[in-house]
Amino acid sequence: MSSSDPDVILIGGGIMSAHLGAMLKRLDPRLAIEVYEAAPELARESSDGWNNAGTGHAGLCELNYTPPPAVAGAPIDVTKALEIFARFEQSRQFWSYAVARGLAPHPTEWIRAVPHLSFARGESQVAFLRARHAALTAHPFFRAMEFTAEHDVLRRWAPLLVEGRAAESIAATKIEAGTDVNFGALSRQLLAWLGAQEHCRVFTGHRVTQLRRAAEGWELVTHDSASGETRPVRARFVFIGAGGGTIPLLQAADLPVARGLAAFPIAGQWLVCENPAVVARHFGKVYGPPPPDSGALGGPHLDVRHLHGKRVLLFGPFATWTTKFLHHTGRPTDLPRSIRADNLLTLLRTGVHNFVLVRFLVREALQSMDTRLRALRQFYPEARAADWRLVDAGIRVQALKKADAGRLSFGTEVVTAPDGTLAALLGASPGASVSANIALEIIQRCFPEKLRAPDGHARMKEMLTTFDTDLGQPAAVADYARRSAEIDDVLQLRSSSPPG
Repeated sequence: MSSSDPDVILIGGGIMSAHLGAMLKRLDPRLAIEVYEAAPELARESSDGWNNAGTGHAGLCELNYTPPPAVAGAPIDVTKALEIFARFEQSRQFWSYAVARGLAPHPTEWIRAVPHLSFARGESQVAFLRARHAALTAHPFFRAMEFTAEHDVLRRWAPLLVEGRAAESIAATKIEAGTDVNFGALSRQLLAWLGAQEHCRVFTGHRVTQLRRAAEGWELVTHDSASGETRPVRARFVFIGAGGGTIPLLQAADLPVARGLAAFPIAGQWLVCENPAVVARHFGKVYGPPPPDSGALGGPHLDVRHLHGKRVLLFGPFATWTTKFLHHTGRPTDLPRSIRADNLLTLLRTGVHNFVLVRFLVREALQSMDTRLRALRQFYPEARAADWRLVDAGIRVQALKKADAGRLSFGTEVVTAPDGTLAALLGASPGASVSANIALEIIQRCFPEKLRAPDGHARMKEMLTTFDTDLGQPAAVADYARRSAEIDDVLQLRSSSPPG
């Protein structure tokens, strides 16, 4: 390899490359790192504020992390919620480190305190929410969670949920320690810091068109969309964090995990309200249960967001069809070009095994505006059509693995080359929220020598104080409240709930 070649190449200028690049550079300041983003701007795909929920996923409100038990009366399994909470806590640890050390120095531009609520309608849903509250509050992480089925209390928590509603059994849980995160703004601050470091460069408008094994590491070809020039570059390690663009690059790398790997894109849409009189009266992120037949895609939610210096309300998401893998730089041919002889059977088998979900997606895509407004009015009965418009959100590319035999996995997963010279991220939620934990996993798998270096352990401990700790252990839990309060101070998190 040439001395001008970087040690590390990160493909994709979004939240995952931002975290991995910043953590690697702080772990070993000698590393030469280059980032290649196909779009003309950084973090404009799935990391962009308009293209994701912006929820700091910590298991506080997402009902799909605590599914109803298969047997009536059985205890509710909160294992997944506890796991997500602990992983999100590591993101908060790294973010407070990034603010204090100047990596992401302006936290009010990308994180705010926003209460997280779970909402239930009907006797059976209310009973489940009550049982979920009891199961979660048994653990210190969720002890501050409140439950109510009283309309007067709900009117203080979230007035839009109650006004105009007929006598109906409803309930909600609320926890003040929720967050609204603009992952795009956070990514751009981290990447701006990385690009200013010695031996590091961040390129926009550069698409990686080829990826193949080299004698040492990997050889890539990049295409500059402005000049039309192509350039070969080599690196000992490559990370593919390109969202929907990850799977074609994995296929090009010809890793074992890519054999039989198929992809299916699902686009999203939001209903958006920018009427100040309405927006000013909603203070949280309110999640409902996933619709029947939707699998683990998650439930609808009515959220306050802070985007481009403005408060707005989003409701959704609604699924719709696309054949593109990326919102801005994707092409209609992305899906057909991804189909090969070795993955066609994977695609067909998954469709057959998940026919109910396919039917749900078709129904979602064919919805009229009136149907979407009816879904909104289950949360906000007095919603007026004139206050809401439909906008496109991000694109989620579902990875379909041959080894799964038609079963779907909706989480996030790190895949690596057997020799640790390449890693890639598959999946979506809760990806952005747990990006520090994912970056740590990649470093542990692919750069273990960095952690074994004389100062490596101490450097990582500064970034993630619980990186080598089981946060579920009593000693760690006892320390959680004190540490969490310190992080809140650094991130300037203050509750946005109204007084009383």
